Amino acid sequence: MATEARAEVLEKQLQSRTKKNQYGIVAIGSGTDAYIHQDEKYLLTRKFLSHLLKYRFPVFISTKRTGIKRDIELLSQIDKTAILPGDLKDSLKRGVILSVSISTMDEKISGMLEPGAAPPAERLLLVKELSELGFLVGVNAIPSLPYISDTEEELEKTIAAAKEHKAHYILVGGLTLFGNAVADSKTLYYKFLERYNPDLIPKYDQLYGDKFYTPRYYQDKLKQRADKICLRYTIRNKIIE
Repeated sequence: MATEARAEVLEKQLQSRTKKNQYGIVAIGSGTDAYIHQDEKYLLTRKFLSHLLKYRFPVFISTKRTGIKRDIELLSQIDKTAILPGDLKDSLKRGVILSVSISTMDEKISGMLEPGAAPPAERLLLVKELSELGFLVGVNAIPSLPYISDTEEELEKTIAAAKEHKAHYILVGGLTLFGNAVADSKTLYYKFLERYNPDLIPKYDQLYGDKFYTPRYYQDKLKQRADKICLRYTIRNKIIE
């Protein structure tokens, strides 16, 4: 019943926006993965996509799981029929943007941080498959992990792999760490650091201070590093030109 209620809420919102001719891209998977394990049972993402198709709304999906392949037909229909907002009609020209998340190419680290998610190599094969099916698809390297996957060497591994697997773009950005409660991202991530390399903890304390985001100088350096590598591999560091 709870899943049906969520789908009904979305449909009411889409109805309202459609009557006002207010079309915009709906993001699925921005807070949690669009294809988490539980969705195999409840198929909530498919219900959302069905409503988006009905009301012709474009969609952005971020995932690190191969479950997205079960909705290829729905996504193909949305891609062809969605109504784009006015400022994107000329530059985007399609209704679906797909993004596969990869924070590190290291399978050991990925397994520690994202148990249950597909390994990085499998996600790259997903990128290639979606690209060959004709979708606009890229790699979401957000977050890149400070002192782990944000170095020039590690970023190059990720960007080179994205290009090799026919990604149209790659997005690179920093890690945010929220809260001190048991299930908060900062608490969980610091537990990972304790297992992976406790020597990094003082560096993180210094980098973040009392903020949940990295300082501007770090963000600027990360962007410059990524821009340089993207230029070398001729891959966009943004979704559209």
